[in-house]
Amino acid sequence: MLDLQGEPQGHLRITCPTALGERFVAPIVRAYVQEYPKLSVDLDLSNRVVELVSEGYDLAIRTGTLPDSRLIRTQIATRGIVTCASPSYLAAHGTPKTVDDLEAHECIPATSDTWRYRIDGEVRTIRPRGRWRCSNGTAVFDAAIAGLGLCQLPAFYVSRAIAEGSLVEVVGAFRPEDDPIWAVYPQRRHLLPKVQRLIDKLRRELPSAMAQG
Repeated sequence: MLDLQGEPQGHLRITCPTALGERFVAPIVRAYVQEYPKLSVDLDLSNRVVELVSEGYDLAIRTGTLPDSRLIRTQIATRGIVTCASPSYLAAHGTPKTVDDLEAHECIPATSDTWRYRIDGEVRTIRPRGRWRCSNGTAVFDAAIAGLGLCQLPAFYVSRAIAEGSLVEVVGAFRPEDDPIWAVYPQRRHLLPKVQRLIDKLRRELPSAMAQG
């Protein structure tokens, strides 16, 4: 009979998006392993959406809107989305005041083909256009710092640079709603302690870790 209230133990396989995992999830999971000596963890940092059941994962950390499935989800945090550019780019090309103004600017697309905004309570999307794009958020951030154009990235990439003045937020009045961050796991009648307690820890610690950058 399973001990559903006992100490987390056994092997735990987790998948998480790369940047979110490197900066925030991995340190929390590392502390979790140190807390429970009978537990071992395999943390896969990848932007590939894995099939939890067929690939043998216990838990996934995912962001944004999720497709309907038999998987269970619980929200553990949110992430803000920010559009910004370097002062040098804005000095050379002007500062956009509205979402429509973005059409005239050099943009640096990342993984998504669209950028989201919220105007009068409604979601508006645009397709950013530019001479350079990259699927890696850090590389997009570096390109924006270098003055290559506007970028739209999760706030944890850019908040410190904005505070220091090396990036400037634009069209901030039209920021989209924050993306949810989910813990996703296969449907089971009973959730094992090794999974449940990690979800609880992430819910407690991830929001403050991301706020600190």
